Order: sequence, then C-alpha cells, then structure tokens
Amino acid sequence: MQFIKTHPARIYAVLVAALALVVHYFPDLPSALILGLAAAVLGTGEAVQRTEDRKTAESAGAGEDEHQDDDQVTAE
Repeated sequence: MQFIKTHPARIYAVLVAALALVVHYFPDLPSALILGLAAAVLGTGEAVQRTEDRKTAESAGAGEDEHQDDDQVTAE
C-alpha cells in the first residue's frame, strides 16, 4: 500500500501502457469495453495528478519552514 501512495504516476503509466498493449493484441474486444477501460484510466489519471499536487505542496511548505529565519540572519 505504501508503494501505491509514493509512486502513483509510475503505476498509472504502466496501466496506460498495458491498456494500449491489450487493445493492440486483441483488436476483437468490444468497443464498449475499451472505452470503459479508457474512462477508468482517465479517472485514475485525475487522482494521480491530485496526489502529485498534494505531495508537491507539502514539500514546498516544508521548504519554506526550513528557510524562514534566513531573512533575519541576512538583515542583521
């Protein structure tokens, strides 16, 4: 479960590649099934983007705290 939380973009990329391979090697699959899978992948992509945005915001917030006192040191 921790791997999923730390690497959602990698998992998403593998799922998209797997979907492309399935469509390529099994062209007789019903279009409705392929479109349903594509919609699920797009929905997953939105969740991955939100997770990555949250991780970026958290790391940016931590970086600001580390250098909060730098202005006071340079001003003296």
